[in-house]
Amino acid sequence: MSEVESVGGVPEDALRRLAEMRPGSPRALFTSDLTVNEFLLVREAGFRPLGLVLGSSIYHVGLQVGRWGRNMEMDQLSQAMYHARELAMSRMEAEADALGADGIVGVRLEIEFKEFGNDLAEFIAIGTAVKSDDGGNWRNHAGVPFTSDLSGQDFWTLLRSGYAPLGMVMGSCVYHIAHQRGFAALGNVGRNVEITQFTEALYDARELAMSRMQAEAEDLQAEGIVGVQLLSLAHRWGGHTTEFFAIGTAIRPLRENHTIDTPQLVLPLTDR
Repeated sequence: MSEVESVGGVPEDALRRLAEMRPGSPRALFTSDLTVNEFLLVREAGFRPLGLVLGSSIYHVGLQVGRWGRNMEMDQLSQAMYHARELAMSRMEAEADALGADGIVGVRLEIEFKEFGNDLAEFIAIGTAVKSDDGGNWRNHAGVPFTSDLSGQDFWTLLRSGYAPLGMVMGSCVYHIAHQRGFAALGNVGRNVEITQFTEALYDARELAMSRMQAEAEDLQAEGIVGVQLLSLAHRWGGHTTEFFAIGTAIRPLRENHTIDTPQLVLPLTDR
């Protein structure tokens, strides 16, 4: 078994870099993509940055052809987009685990299609691993570091409000939107009219993405999801095939009987 396989996909060079950043190492030096204000807010919230962690997966996205006049999910493409992101996320979490982190803040998920191969895309997850000053257990129910795409300000506010992040949750749906037949398209010229097959397609695709994100949150035993984004990503499939991607941060209350006292909540300034 190769070194990469033996550590869950994290390269050997990355493990050496992480070992040097681990607290207690003679060369310990944290790296972070947090802004100065975010760094200060994370410190004020009781967490210290350990280092920038990332996960990468170069994935060949397969081919699936939709029926010209039918709305339908492209399930093979949906699975590919989801699995590739999961690989990147799990490798980022493995790097954070190697640092002894409690969680990862400011996570970004990016996709970059490569020119050196048709249908090849690199999926990248990157964020700042942090550790709590209080020594408490901040990991989620699965025993892995929490992940969050919240800004430093929102992370500070969440903790001050009595909530903690459990993990980033997501749902993906690649959907083929049916073409209009020629006579139907001509009949709409010059008229204000709803194109119901397009409405139904977009509605259905977004619902599938949202429901999958919610299912992930339920698996984490979350109370809810904050900071939800619902994105429409065309990638390279053409105008009638689009990925609908839902993502947010699942959260839990720090205490079962917690209530928010909003009048005493004072928000700091931030530059992000």
